[in-house]
Amino acid sequence: MKTKNFKVSVIVPALNEAGNIGILVQQVIEVLSQFTDYELIFVDDGSGDATLELLRKQHIENKRVKYISFSRNFGHQNALRAGFDYASGDCVISMDGDLQHPPKMIPQLIKKWKEGYDVVYTIRKEDPQLSPAKRITSRIFYWFMNKFTDLHIVNGAADFRLLDRCVIDILRSIKENDLFLRGVISWIGFKRYGIEYMPDKRFWGATKYTVAKMVKFAFTGITSFSVKPLQLSTFVGGLLAFFSFLYGIYAIVAKLTTESTISGWTSVLTVILFIGGIQLVMIGILGEYIGRLFIESKKRPNYIIKEKGL
Repeated sequence: MKTKNFKVSVIVPALNEAGNIGILVQQVIEVLSQFTDYELIFVDDGSGDATLELLRKQHIENKRVKYISFSRNFGHQNALRAGFDYASGDCVISMDGDLQHPPKMIPQLIKKWKEGYDVVYTIRKEDPQLSPAKRITSRIFYWFMNKFTDLHIVNGAADFRLLDRCVIDILRSIKENDLFLRGVISWIGFKRYGIEYMPDKRFWGATKYTVAKMVKFAFTGITSFSVKPLQLSTFVGGLLAFFSFLYGIYAIVAKLTTESTISGWTSVLTVILFIGGIQLVMIGILGEYIGRLFIESKKRPNYIIKEKGL
């Protein structure tokens, strides 16, 4: 059981969420007011609208509403990381700024934390109004993550979660770039509990997660936690080499046993193009890993803060 006297930190990454700030603060503070000590930290991820202005105003009106503003857009994962770095709570809850993560669930997360769970994560139920493309890409994402890494990430697991202070301290000690938080939190372990929820409708604005960003997110997750793509490249390369060897034998036998062979076979061109394409894919996979090593070697900061209201 957790102590009776505890502080709750809620972290909200925000990118061009000006239309959501006011109502989100109102709903979250209304829920948090039942606890003795709390803070609400917004991380402005280089917004181009009035998000920062509104956060300044909220901070002036209520000092428990705090904000961090990046010098530019550093990405959702780094915004969460900054929140973890500055959160002082005994438990830290992360949620999106579009009101799709229901603030009313915060007491449920805290209840499970008080029962002894170090990680209380949420599992998004499938919204029947979600587009077929979004559903398919989401399923593919989780399938790839679980097949190509040694992690097990529950289908629909969201960044709406509660983490105990001991988990936060470990996350803060991990300095790697392009941190894939869903994977790292799964990798860390600890006692965990999942709660299903139905996402609310976005209150204002449009989603920031395009298909391209989802693909990049998946690549980051896979290359951060597994060398299986490299092993697959080795296997496919060996298989192609074997079939190429057989085809070579066939070509020699055909040359020796027939009076004439047709020059410039279409099949030869097809095989060359196919093998060439596979080789380019393999080089791309190698490049992904080498690129990650290159970025890590620079040791640049994961984010730069231009303004704080803490």
